[in-house]
Amino acid sequence: MPGTPVEPTEDAVESCWLPRSRRSPAEGWRALEVLLADYPGGQQFADVGLLIVSELVTNAVVHGTPGGSRIQLVLAVGPTRLRIEVHDARADRGPLLRRSAPDDESGRGLLLVKSLSLRWGCCPRRGVGKIVWAEVAPSAVADCSGVEPVAPRGGR
Repeated sequence: MPGTPVEPTEDAVESCWLPRSRRSPAEGWRALEVLLADYPGGQQFADVGLLIVSELVTNAVVHGTPGGSRIQLVLAVGPTRLRIEVHDARADRGPLLRRSAPDDESGRGLLLVKSLSLRWGCCPRRGVGKIVWAEVAPSAVADCSGVEPVAPRGGR
């Protein structure tokens, strides 16, 4: 039908190298935002994708990358899924799901990845290191156009 957008059939892929830095999750977000903005329907992966990029890159910075090494972020988006891969140089230490105490300030990231992903895992990387990956399904994006915001109670 003329004028109907054609659903892409091939994945769009983006890859970038990130330093071992606390700024790397934000750099990963920007790479994902650019990829999704350029892919028709890509925004349906944004919310969960940004969270998973943040968690996996943060884990690679904190636990998976020795000083002086970089992290590779590989993103692939297609019509039915977003794949996020984080490559690091540490093969001897894989991701560890653990129970956190209620007052722990960290340790829940992989539980979020597990619960928000279609599937996720870890595999050896050719050469050195490992790849921690997750696949995300599209999410329904609510259309809030024309909806008036609700004023907070007792405030301005």
